[in-house]
Amino acid sequence: MLGAEPGALPMRPRIFAICAYLAAVAALGVAVWWVALGAALGQLDARARADLSLASDRLVSQLQSYRELAVLLADHPSLVPLVTGGSGDVQKAQEVLLGTADKTGSLEIVLLNQHGAVVAQSHSFENAAPRNLGQTAFFERARQGGLGSLHAQIEGSGVRSFTFAAPIFGMDRKFAGAVAVSLDLETVETEWRASPTVVFFTDASGVVFVSNRAELLYRTREPFNLLRTPEQIATTPTTAQLQPFFPFQSDIWAGAEIWAQDELLYLPNRALHVTQPLPLMNLQGEILANSHEAEQLALFQALVAGALGLIFGAVILIFAERRRGFLQRIALEEEANARLEARVAKRTAALEQAQQELLQASKLSALGQMSAGISHELNQPLMAIRSFAENGEEFLRRGKADVAGENLGRINELARRMGRIIKNLRAFSRQETEPLGRVDVLAAIEAVLDLSATRLRDEGVQVTRDIPQGPIYVHAGEVRLQQVLINLISNAVDAMEGQSEKRLILSVMVTDTVCVAVRDSGPGLEDAEKIFDPFYSTKEVGRSEGMGLGLSISYGLVQSFGGDIRGRNHPEGGAEFTIELAREQPAEAAA
Repeated sequence: MLGAEPGALPMRPRIFAICAYLAAVAALGVAVWWVALGAALGQLDARARADLSLASDRLVSQLQSYRELAVLLADHPSLVPLVTGGSGDVQKAQEVLLGTADKTGSLEIVLLNQHGAVVAQSHSFENAAPRNLGQTAFFERARQGGLGSLHAQIEGSGVRSFTFAAPIFGMDRKFAGAVAVSLDLETVETEWRASPTVVFFTDASGVVFVSNRAELLYRTREPFNLLRTPEQIATTPTTAQLQPFFPFQSDIWAGAEIWAQDELLYLPNRALHVTQPLPLMNLQGEILANSHEAEQLALFQALVAGALGLIFGAVILIFAERRRGFLQRIALEEEANARLEARVAKRTAALEQAQQELLQASKLSALGQMSAGISHELNQPLMAIRSFAENGEEFLRRGKADVAGENLGRINELARRMGRIIKNLRAFSRQETEPLGRVDVLAAIEAVLDLSATRLRDEGVQVTRDIPQGPIYVHAGEVRLQQVLINLISNAVDAMEGQSEKRLILSVMVTDTVCVAVRDSGPGLEDAEKIFDPFYSTKEVGRSEGMGLGLSISYGLVQSFGGDIRGRNHPEGGAEFTIELAREQPAEAAA
């Protein structure tokens, strides 16, 4: 071709090569963008799920306390006679309901007879017409013997309430009435409104009923058919109270659901959407986490990759004669990228390991408190073994084999004792990954007492066992059950500090279920209704390294077993905690 330099490509093939290279750079940019977007959205998804789980747990925990309040009031001696035909004082009952509502922050507490008519209530209103809640969903569930619940808007007030109803049974075990406890959901939302992420909870009909953004309340994605007020009988509020859900476009990017909207000012234009069902409360939790930064980061990385590709292409075109050296530099850069990816993978693995260690920290903190005692429990028999071994050697030298045999027997017993302590320590400290199954509750109690033996002895605590012959099997996790028992025993020892008499009573009662009771001789519980709330503690500042989470964690563990845990002040003094677990049959009986 005229005008072509020696060694140069013809014009048309050169243009084709440049276009092909540009296409390759574009494909690289898209690939980098996709991979980076997936990684960034994956991290955002993990944070969003953690935030939603925390908000859901907080909501369920707060609602759970009112649920337990309804159950406790169903056995109150001032309320039960009014609906079971006994002699009751309505004025006294209303004082009890009003006092309880004021102390717990309940919106309203009412006592209903077997037909749903209000017998007593915490808040009375002059010239108010008699109310009958017999057709409400929560009363119907209580009539069937279960724990009823209903979330609704109180007509005319704009107040959103959540109501729990517990049944009351007469001496003939027939349904006699119910206690209904209502709370104002706005008090639950107050703690969330400063959160940068958008959290909302929808009911079975798709209506947003709880949220940290007021503009989302009463919006629905489904035809309205469920929302009711506590005082209505199979009726619904006007549809003017509801609003259509804001328009949004949902797309799946790198395995994550992304919502795009531009109608609501206080919601992100683009956000990662994550859901979590709350079957216990018949709600679904949802969260919108702003995805703008993740998308911008992925775009920036793609642009950087594209820019690098263009630079490399320009270098290739300009320095074609230095092709060998250029390829060597590319190889070096690929090696550097491989080392970088290896370091990233190593740090990612280290981060995952750190997260697992954080999950173990709660249990290991208890071992840290017991470390001095465990060391003493091991050092003492170890020194004794050494002494008996030296004595046995001397007796053998003197020809006294029988006395040497006695020393060997003592060494054997001490070694078994050390082995039992180490076995219990290893079992408690490991990370339990096995599913729930048959656990010998008596063996768990003995293992915990072995681990706590030094502290109990140093504190001068007298331990009394009222335990039948074993084994007795329950449905639980072995390590998690030991953690619950250690928390209860540790709290009992802390409570008895400064007492002249320190007694710890452990008892096990077997019926259709297995009940384990831990009782102390301390001053008792100041507020038994709050003991399982997170961060609630009666210990003086500086006297405990905990954060008030021990009983809350124990409550969650027992609930995960399908059991129940209760705390009360014993009539003879001190506090008593009872763990009720499902009973399991021995292996041979099950076979």
